[in-house]
This record gives sequence, C-alpha cells and structure tokens, in this order.
Amino acid sequence: MEEITVSDGSARSSFITYLYNAVMGDVLRANGRGELLFTPERAAMRVRFEKAGVEETVRSKIAEIIAIGYKYSYLSARLRACLSRRERKLLLAALIAADYEGDLGFIRASFGTVTDFSIDGFYLFRLKALREKWTHILEYIPQAFSSDDLLKFCDFLVGESNHKIYLKGGVVFGENFAPLRRSRLTGEEDIETEIMLSDAGFVYCLGDVEESVGKFLQKYYAERAIFS
Repeated sequence: MEEITVSDGSARSSFITYLYNAVMGDVLRANGRGELLFTPERAAMRVRFEKAGVEETVRSKIAEIIAIGYKYSYLSARLRACLSRRERKLLLAALIAADYEGDLGFIRASFGTVTDFSIDGFYLFRLKALREKWTHILEYIPQAFSSDDLLKFCDFLVGESNHKIYLKGGVVFGENFAPLRRSRLTGEEDIETEIMLSDAGFVYCLGDVEESVGKFLQKYYAERAIFS
C-alpha cells in the first residue's frame, strides 16, 4: 500500500482540509483511507491507497491551492488599489483567473515527489520565480485603479474567454457540471468570487438567481449572462 503525507503551517490548515476533501473520492476508489492530523504548528493530510492515480490527483490539487490560495494571499497583502472590499476581492480573483493555467503549468513543472510533501516549504524554496512574476503583475495596478478600471479589465477578460459555467440554486458548476468550490481558498466561499475565478466567458443561470448576484452578472457579464 502506498502512502502520501502533505502538510502546511497551522495558519493554513483550511488548505489541508480542502485538499483532503478534494482527494478522498479518488483515495476511496483506490481501496484507501485517509486522515487529518493537526498540531499547534502544522496541519497534515495522510492518505494510504492501493491503486494508481491518487498521486496525480494530489499533485493537481496542491497546484490549485498554490495558484489560488497562496496567490490570493500574496496579492492581497500587496495590492495598492483603493477599491471597496468587494471590488478588491473581485480584482484579485480576476488576476488569478487571467493567468491560472500558466501558473498551474509552472507549479506542476517544479514538482518532485509528493510522498512526503510540505506545501509551504515547496512554495518558499521552489517558486521564487513565480512570486517575482506575481510582483510584476501588481506593478501594473496603480493605487488610483478605480471601479471603472475594474469593470474594463473584467470586460476584457470575459470577452477573451469561451469557458461556460452554470449557476443553479446558489451553486456554480463547471463545464463538466461538477460543482466549483475554489473560492474557499480565498478564505470565504461566495458566488461572485467563484464565477470570477472560473474565467467564465458565458454564465448560464438555471432557475432563479438572487437579486445581488443578478446585478453582479448584469454589470460584469452583460450579454454573456444567459437567464432561463
């Protein structure tokens, strides 16, 4: 039976919980089991399994945690734009979505083994070049960046994307109709951030939509939000 342990600092224990929930389906299908381990300093996930395929899922989800959760924290601490709290979060989500696939590719290319893996150690010692790229991105966002600038930036991103997502009952679904929960990695799950993180070009609303979400879609997605 194979074993993988992934850990992070206790301040980011929610990332480990996210990872555990994301991979346990594959672990169980591989005749395995898993556990969460918490100490005052570290949080860890340990999984044991018999069949192949689990390690690739773990790698994928670690890359997702760094490309969204770590990047959100990094950008948030350094963003100078004087926007409202909600607009800042939307801008950060848009910046993440704009280069998400590129970040994932860099992270995955930097992996070694993940049998005993420290996310924060990997981030600190193997991803310096990625952090430098994130810093350069922030240099293009001036303190005077306004609500109108945000709207123009989001309009550009939406216009460049052909990705389809679906919204039903307050849940965002991807093109394969799997529920999307990646906004949890920003510290708070919410529909608007989830939609922005998805790099959606078209949003199909199935059924009733909350008034606030409807206004958000009409503002940032205009004709590309389809209501039924």
